[in-house]
Amino acid sequence: MSELKVDKVSPRSGTYVSLNTVNQKNIIINGSMDIAQRGTSVAGVGNAYVLDRWNILPGTLGTWTNSQSTDVPTGQGFATSLKMDCTTADASPSASEFLMVRQKFEGQNLQYIKKGTANAESTTLSFWVKSNKTGIYICELIDSDNSNRTINKSYTINSANTWEKKTITFPGDTTGTLDNDNAVSLSLQFWLGAGSDYTSGTLQTDWGSQTPANRAVGQVNLADSTSNEWYVTGVQLEAGSVASDFEFLPVDVNLQRCQRYFEKSSNMNSALIVTSEGIVGVRDGTASTINRYYNVQYSVEKRATPTVTTYDLLGATGDCRRDSTNGIPTSTFSTGATCFNMTYTGGVSHYGIYFGWYADAEL
Repeated sequence: MSELKVDKVSPRSGTYVSLNTVNQKNIIINGSMDIAQRGTSVAGVGNAYVLDRWNILPGTLGTWTNSQSTDVPTGQGFATSLKMDCTTADASPSASEFLMVRQKFEGQNLQYIKKGTANAESTTLSFWVKSNKTGIYICELIDSDNSNRTINKSYTINSANTWEKKTITFPGDTTGTLDNDNAVSLSLQFWLGAGSDYTSGTLQTDWGSQTPANRAVGQVNLADSTSNEWYVTGVQLEAGSVASDFEFLPVDVNLQRCQRYFEKSSNMNSALIVTSEGIVGVRDGTASTINRYYNVQYSVEKRATPTVTTYDLLGATGDCRRDSTNGIPTSTFSTGATCFNMTYTGGVSHYGIYFGWYADAEL
């Protein structure tokens, strides 16, 4: 668990005054569902990230709209939640179908839980959840570094359309250390539906080798009606066997943690491509047609070299705009964890080059 102090210089004394201390005990990033850089609503979600750091895996079970909702538990300090809304039902899942929401974590951020040692720490998951579909739901931890070792725990939604707080403790795992690197080591998965390939065995409530039939035993099928919805917020995963109060982060800190994995040139909660904002570029004042160069520095160093997508002022991806002309290609496009560089060939004198961009370094 690391500590981040946000300080400023006092205008009177010249000394540093602590404004806020963030313990960052929460392994989850964006557990309050505040950051939505890709947009606040996406229909027909496939295997994709929507709200920052949250990956939707429909596995062909139903069709869904994922959105950032303002429906939250009253008086708990939350402003937003993640909403899953069924738009095409699948009342009889085939054996291999599934639906889940997950977040993946870097191994270098998890060394303190001491997995794979005699001193392995328990971890406790707490969250607020709401659905019209009552019954048993499954949460799962998966260790990607050690042949997908798995543990699965259930929780019950008792009352329809009512916010309920849930707490689940996973015992420490003394087998299988996590790699100390920037790749995925551990994943948290919320199951929302599953076919018989995942429900026909006995729920695996202790760490062990993954058996598909034991992963989601008892899980209700959220996809059985287009009336079904599922909301979650206040997701916290922390070391220890007791759930503490949710760790609220300042929005700038929360955004910066998300930007390690995804960053864009437009405003935080705008749509992914917005041609009226976030456009960067350079006005060329020379009278020659030499190559043009442009460098973009990220706000936050990325987890790894990202995939960068540019778009022009009409929204076409892979392009930029030269004043009144779109579609100027790049001859060189190099990326790194801290910046990307673009070189344009065949420049035209006294013209500007303009584009928007987003960089994806998700796990």
